[in-house]
Amino acid sequence: MLRRTLLALSRSEQLKRAVATLPVSSSVVARYVPGEATEDAVSAAADLVKQGLAVSLDHLGEDTLDRAQADAAVAAYVEVLAALSDAGLTPNAEVSVKLSAVGQALPGDGDRIALDNARRICQAAANAGTVVTLDMEDHTTTDSTLRILGRLRPDFPDTGAVLQSYLKRTEGDCRDLAYAGSRVRLCKGAYNEPASVAFQDKHEVDLSYVRCLKVLMQGKGYPMVASHDPRLIAIAARLAEENGRAAGDFEYQMLFGIRPNEQQRLADDGHTVRVYMPYGVEWYGYLMRRLAERPANVAFFVRSLLSKR
Repeated sequence: MLRRTLLALSRSEQLKRAVATLPVSSSVVARYVPGEATEDAVSAAADLVKQGLAVSLDHLGEDTLDRAQADAAVAAYVEVLAALSDAGLTPNAEVSVKLSAVGQALPGDGDRIALDNARRICQAAANAGTVVTLDMEDHTTTDSTLRILGRLRPDFPDTGAVLQSYLKRTEGDCRDLAYAGSRVRLCKGAYNEPASVAFQDKHEVDLSYVRCLKVLMQGKGYPMVASHDPRLIAIAARLAEENGRAAGDFEYQMLFGIRPNEQQRLADDGHTVRVYMPYGVEWYGYLMRRLAERPANVAFFVRSLLSKR
């Protein structure tokens, strides 16, 4: 119930304005989002790379219904990729792109617009010496996103995919994408999905995650294990060992601001750990989904709001 409530509130403009005007909002948001500007993102990425971590930057924004807004999102990615290259942070820093932010949801020819815009970003990434991962959103966009991925990979074979274990279809999608050279990030999922397409029980989502992870680890692609759950991280390590994968044959991914000590521990042990780092003015929806994912996040947020410091 709490998760569904928070996901519903993620679209509340009234609550967004209230949070944005609270005196503590900057310190609360800063735990999960390093800033709104390109310079903020590049500076935070540089700090992580110095610690031996990799980074995936996400310029926040989704559900774009205006062509100019989609073009602005593309320009933001081109700008940050150039800045990452100039700072010498590539290939340790890549970008993650939500296709709905670059035109997928536009009426009529949204898929074509999103594909064209994704190509522009992929080319900018190639010029900068790095790659792009296509984020996955709610289930209504899954087929479109996978189609666009398939159109991009012939020219940009390192383009990453994201699959979500709470969707009942995902084990089959993992089988389709577990081929040589295929980068696949497996996460649990953060949208409010109906029972007809998604597992509703947390245990079922976890079991699906393990089934999907087995497929990816047994395949010939490059699994990207996106989880903060200690049990799933341990299972991933065991599956990697069972399938003869060295530390460089897969990677762990975690969100900026969540379990930083564990991120560092895994990196110090020789693993690739990529920190998913969002930035930009559209931080509110992202923050609310992070709160929905983990009760501990809600407790942190409430403590921050009640604090006078």
